[in-house]
Amino acid sequence: MDKRPRVHFIGIGGAGMSGLAEIFYRHGYMVQGSDIKQTKVTKRLEALGIKIVRGHTAENIAGSDYVVYSSCIKEDNPEIQEARRKNKRVLRRIEALNMLVEDKDVIAISGAHGKTTTSSLIAYLLMQAGFDPTILIGADVHFLNGNAHYGKGNLVVTEADESDGSFLLLDPLYAVSTNVDFEHMDYYVTMDRVIEAYRTFIDNTKDQGAAFVCGDDVILRSIIKDSKKKVVSYGISKDVDIRAENIKLLGLDGSSFDVFYRDTRIGNIKVSLIGMHNVINSLAAIGVAMELGIDFCFIREVIVGFKGAERRFNITHMDSDILVIDDYAHHPTEIKATLKAFENSGKRIVVIFQPHRYTRTRYLMEEFGKCFDLAHHVVITDIYSAFERPIEGVTGLGVCDSIKRHGHKDANFVPKDDIIKHLKRVIRPGDVIFVLGAGDIDELPKKIVEQFEKVKARE
Repeated sequence: MDKRPRVHFIGIGGAGMSGLAEIFYRHGYMVQGSDIKQTKVTKRLEALGIKIVRGHTAENIAGSDYVVYSSCIKEDNPEIQEARRKNKRVLRRIEALNMLVEDKDVIAISGAHGKTTTSSLIAYLLMQAGFDPTILIGADVHFLNGNAHYGKGNLVVTEADESDGSFLLLDPLYAVSTNVDFEHMDYYVTMDRVIEAYRTFIDNTKDQGAAFVCGDDVILRSIIKDSKKKVVSYGISKDVDIRAENIKLLGLDGSSFDVFYRDTRIGNIKVSLIGMHNVINSLAAIGVAMELGIDFCFIREVIVGFKGAERRFNITHMDSDILVIDDYAHHPTEIKATLKAFENSGKRIVVIFQPHRYTRTRYLMEEFGKCFDLAHHVVITDIYSAFERPIEGVTGLGVCDSIKRHGHKDANFVPKDDIIKHLKRVIRPGDVIFVLGAGDIDELPKKIVEQFEKVKARE
């Protein structure tokens, strides 16, 4: 009989949970899990040999020694309830991660926006430089053919989930904070508590390490004023430690810029990532890499090969008639940044947006109303619940009304199943279609392309 500890993951197909389950499996644990539906992620885990069952029932945790859950899973979940009833060890995702990284140095990336791109770019640079880190990313990336890697080196690169405060359980060697925003207010309630959480995250940095902080973020600037840790600031502001100047946004070809370390120009660099926000994300990764002793000339040589993370400005279809871009943007700040990358393209911008979570939509209803100004035609569909219960009066139609109330002339509410039919009526040659959201809207780009190709085949 196999005596290895058995770990059960509730919601094993989630972005963070799937990677952690794979790392546990490769570390030698017996791993099993449950999820409400089968996806390409669960299929990938099953191909490794991990047993996954559909749905959540008390019987699913049978035989497990540990039960791991994420912030999406609530206390009334039958598997959590059964685990507590049987006095099993129940762990949040970060607590489970800590079991594996006690003897390793952690690079933890936090922030309301840009965590996945920044984390994956740091991981890419370290992999290219031969560090062989253990990696946990919140989306699939090209260089891993997935979202996790069990490395033999002493470093761990991981996103630090601030949504439920669990990122405060980490004591990283290097802590990266990309920005602070009005987000996850169902947990924090007030911005003061959000700010205090990021202050603690930065203060948790090990004394022999460093905190990398975006100096363009007003809140982060105020936090680091009295920090006793080594702080390395980055951004496009004149007084940061690592900054970009002479920035050239090259459209779909990415961007190029000069990198300065304090007052010294260390060289020009080109990245394949699109938009000003990704120039700033790149600076964080460059800073961490240089702190670890990676030569700038090497960084400049390999960074252009980074192709981004899944659903981060992914061009899923491009020809002379239509451009389809798939992006995870689900917060007003992210939506603005994504659309701004195409502000001067000369193309007609069509946006399809699926709001994510009732709580987020309720807190940010007015901000959603103001973030689509660069779009010519907006389609809002039903809210993706992410396991939340509906909130009376909080709907996709309400988001659409908010957009109209703030002056947009062409905002439309369309049920998800009717979006393709709607697009057939409104799409024109030369349009760019953005598909935005963190829910199951990721299934739509493929369907759009299929329909588009059928129309072309008939012509």
